[in-house]
Formats: sequence, structure tokens, C-alpha cells
Amino acid sequence: MAAIRRGLRESPVVALLGARQVGKTTLAHQVTKDWEGASTLYDLETAAAREALSTTPETLLRESRGLIVIDEVQRLPDLFATLRPLCDDPNRQAQFLLLGSASVDMIQGVSESLAGRIRFVDVSGFSLRETGPGNQTRLWMRGGFPRAYLAQTEKAWWRWTESFSQTFLERDIPALAARVPPVALGRFWRMLAHFHGQTWNASELARSMDASERHVNQYRDLLAGAFMVRLLPPWFENLGKRLIKSPKVYLRDSGILHFLLGLQSSSELAMHPRYGASWEGFALEQTMIAHGSRDSYFYRTQRGAELDLLLLRRGRRWGFEFKCTDAPSTTRSMHIVGKDLQLDHLWVLYPGEQEYPLAKSITAFPLRDVGKLTL
Repeated sequence: MAAIRRGLRESPVVALLGARQVGKTTLAHQVTKDWEGASTLYDLETAAAREALSTTPETLLRESRGLIVIDEVQRLPDLFATLRPLCDDPNRQAQFLLLGSASVDMIQGVSESLAGRIRFVDVSGFSLRETGPGNQTRLWMRGGFPRAYLAQTEKAWWRWTESFSQTFLERDIPALAARVPPVALGRFWRMLAHFHGQTWNASELARSMDASERHVNQYRDLLAGAFMVRLLPPWFENLGKRLIKSPKVYLRDSGILHFLLGLQSSSELAMHPRYGASWEGFALEQTMIAHGSRDSYFYRTQRGAELDLLLLRRGRRWGFEFKCTDAPSTTRSMHIVGKDLQLDHLWVLYPGEQEYPLAKSITAFPLRDVGKLTL
């Protein structure tokens, strides 16, 4: 909320971007409740709002006063060009809060139309700070979508996730990319769950699906643009080493991952081959919620040394390894990457509750407290 309020003070337009059903509308209602003055909501999911803002958008918005909230703005990408002259009007009487379920790259014209006039705020699912550290296992299993996490039973969680996935494929995706077959994308999504946490290999997935590399890259980018998938880029510089230069791919929500893997309980997850990869993705997302996703990378050499996450903050380099074990220890790889990357510190995030040193500049640290780290 603080980032939204700050953005509205400093910019004429603030955009909340995040997956469907992640809580953007709830946040917007909280903002309008606290707003001093008039507020108006246009939900582009409704035909009336789409018609109003399609026919005479400039006239309608120019005469607006107070806070104007436009939900599902990606459905009318031409609005960004309309907002540009309004933002520059010295007599403007409105502030604009836009809610979108597609990334900036997928909403054509945003960067060109509103450069310097818009502030972006990422909206994620529930974090450990919000649910409380005692609910870490539940959050990991069910994921951060509010209705999934708050479901009364595991069966209710499963039914909600199943319904969400179906709606996403059959209604949301056609609105973003009409030419993508929902059945093919659903098959790719399920298959991608088994590659969660691995380096992207388009040719391998293309062979598995009997599809072209162009199509699997398109499916990947579409899911990333809809905030279902995270692509973590590699870090490489002139170190005289042979480095991996393809991104790693993660399903951003652990609950969706578990649903696509067919896992309905924590006990089933514990016996699954993707157990460690699931923890890695969950810990990665929680770290990025706590400390932001800008300037974030992974590191891996072709000789096997690797680092799950590298964050660059204020000229310093912080490393993170994610270990699903009760008592993590150091590895040769940790010492190699610490030297290669000249890390200021390396944190080994694990499910336990105790912080303790592992070596010089390497510390085992509970994921539940990741938000307390000062980077």
C-alpha cells in the first residue's frame, strides 16, 4: 500500500500489475476507501465499461475528477495513448490507477505512450510476512492466491485451483493471444511443471510436445507475460569461464505448480521428485517479494558451480541458495561462486528456524525471516 500511495503522490498514473485473482482489485478498493475525494471505477471485464472507454475515452477521462481506477486495462491497450495528453494537461483534475493482468511487454505502447508518466507496482500473492511464519508449510503447498490459501480444506483448495486454471486457459489467454490454442497451451503448462527450476531448453520441450521451438517459446513468453511463469536470467561477465547463458524457468505460484504436478497434500509433495525444485521456486518468490525482483540473476558455470539467486543492491552483491533440508551445510560450489562473483554475503535459506554461520560470509538463515534481511 505504501508503494501505491507514494506512486500516486509522485506520478499521474500508477499501474498495479500481477496475475489474475492475486488481489489487485482488493488493493484498489482499499486505496479508494482512503482517498480524499471522489473516485470512479471502470471494470473492463464488463461490456458497459469497455463500450464507454472505447467510444469516447478522451472526452470521458478528460472530464473526470479524483481517482480513476481502470481494472483489466490490458483489454483496451489504446487507452495508454489516450492517457498521455491527459497526463500532460496542467488543468488535469484526476489521478489514474490502472490494474492489469499482463506485463508491460504484452501491452503494446505502454513504454512509448506513458514513459516518465507512469509508476509500476508489482502485486504478488500472499507473502510469509502477511500469513505469518507459522503458516510457511501451508503457503508453500497452496500458493499465494488469496482464495487458494484461505480455502477451508485441501479439497476446496484443489477445486479452486482447478477452476482458476481452466478459466485462465479458456477465457484469459484468448483475450491476450487469440491465436494460441488453449488445449496446446494447457499441455505445455503441465509439461513445464516438470521442468520447473531448470535451465530453459526449447528444443527438448519442442520434441516432447511434437511442436516447433517457435511455438514453445511463444507459449513460454505468454505465460511469463501473464505472471504465471518467471524467467530468471543468467549472470555472466568476462570471467574467463564457460557460463550457462539461457534463463531458468519457474512457475511463480507454488500452489499452481503442485496442482499441475497432481499433488494434493504436503505428504505427497514430500515424496515427489520435484520436492527440492518446488522449495527452490517457493523460496525464490518469497525472497523477491521481500526484496524486489530487479537486478536478479542466477549463476552457473558449465563445470557445475552454481548460485540459485544473485541480487545486486546499492553496488553490493548478495547471494542466495535455497536448500530444503533441516541442517544445511556448505558445499564446494558455494565457495567457488563466492570467489567468482565477489559476493558480499551468501545466505542459505532453509525451512528451519535458527540462524547460524556456516563459513566466513556464508550463513544458514530461515526463509521465514527473509524479509528481515537488510540488503
